[in-house]
Amino acid sequence: MIQILLLLASIAFIVLGTTKLKLHPFLTLLGAGLILGLLSGLAGSEVLAAISSGFGKTLGGIGIVITFGTIIGTYLERNGGARVVAHSLLKLVGDKRSPLAINLTGAIVSIPVFCDSGFVILSTLNRALSKRTGIPLIVFAIALATGLYTTHVFVPPTPGPLAAATALEADLGLVLLFGIIVSIPVTLAGWLWATRLGKGVVQAPAEPEETVSNEIPSVSLMSALGPILLPIVLIALKSIADYPSHPFGENGFAQFLSTIGSPMIALFFGVVLAMSIGGKSVRENRFEWVGDALRNAGTIILITGAGGAFGSVLRASGVADYIGTSLVDWQMGLLLPFLLAALLKSAQGSSTVSIITTAALMAPLMNPLGLTDPVMRALVVLTIGAGAMTVSHVNDSYFWVVSQFSDLDTRAALKGHTLGSLVLGLSGLVIINVISWVI
Repeated sequence: MIQILLLLASIAFIVLGTTKLKLHPFLTLLGAGLILGLLSGLAGSEVLAAISSGFGKTLGGIGIVITFGTIIGTYLERNGGARVVAHSLLKLVGDKRSPLAINLTGAIVSIPVFCDSGFVILSTLNRALSKRTGIPLIVFAIALATGLYTTHVFVPPTPGPLAAATALEADLGLVLLFGIIVSIPVTLAGWLWATRLGKGVVQAPAEPEETVSNEIPSVSLMSALGPILLPIVLIALKSIADYPSHPFGENGFAQFLSTIGSPMIALFFGVVLAMSIGGKSVRENRFEWVGDALRNAGTIILITGAGGAFGSVLRASGVADYIGTSLVDWQMGLLLPFLLAALLKSAQGSSTVSIITTAALMAPLMNPLGLTDPVMRALVVLTIGAGAMTVSHVNDSYFWVVSQFSDLDTRAALKGHTLGSLVLGLSGLVIINVISWVI
């Protein structure tokens, strides 16, 4: 009972530290690990050793990968690639189904671009489409927000699922494959929510003097998609090459695919491709854009490392083993990581922090709970992602980005966006469980 109380107290410290005390998640995660280790009876040197090894081991496997993914996202944001994808999908589906186009655009764009940035980039397109089609702006807002949100928590190289896959020692190719499979119906669930229920939500009137640009950036669709698709294809090929049945054989070609498909190499090729897109203005801003990406990546990298340190202390203290043994009899299965992530998300607001913290909590529990199969490890990563979007409300910066850039008052945003994130999370949980039953 004392060990369970220690774990609950450390989680409470993380939540209260980030919400009430306004401490950075990096500090709260490290502080929680330090306090938990000392109170559980570890010597000070043992606690420090666990923190250092957990921090270093986590970042050794993922730090550069997160950085490369952030650089790709920054380039697509600045060179207009994200808007090109949106305009291309609009041509494909037409004005009547434009909310679907926006929804799918969000799902594609958010693979390398943070959902907050993606919404800001595409919000002007939302306004233009609303004026052109007569469809209420809130429908586009919710369709875009849910599309962006889905791949943000499910599909690498977004930092959250990347960090969780590393912490849980899950095969990144399987996480990527199942993440895409789960994202498709969950994204469409967001679109259905937007079209069927979003229309009934009253929104604040738009500013009459606001102007909207319809200019399409001079970037081709293949150029815009290339930096996203190339790493995904390479990582997927590596997973196929490394499969126990060795479908590509065990010769030099299979080893070559295994090498270039490693996340670090695959994302590096994506960076090179992203930096080659555009003309003189892109080349002139290359140093500035990479610098901005490095600053954005730094925060996520530090939080990820702190989450790894916290998980290392959990393992060293024996708290995780005791709780894992106790939970075996509960037969909660994938519901446990979902609930943990959902509680952390609802309490402190950040999906990425929720994913990283929950993965740190679950890492030492995987063996005691029998979640050791490669497929189950990948599904646990996705289940954490589903919980980490349940629910987005007033303590989440993304909530305010969606509401403020869409002229939604708080009540309308709660009805549209917050309930929409609940629909996404529950849909994801159901689909992931179906996959686990079938496989």
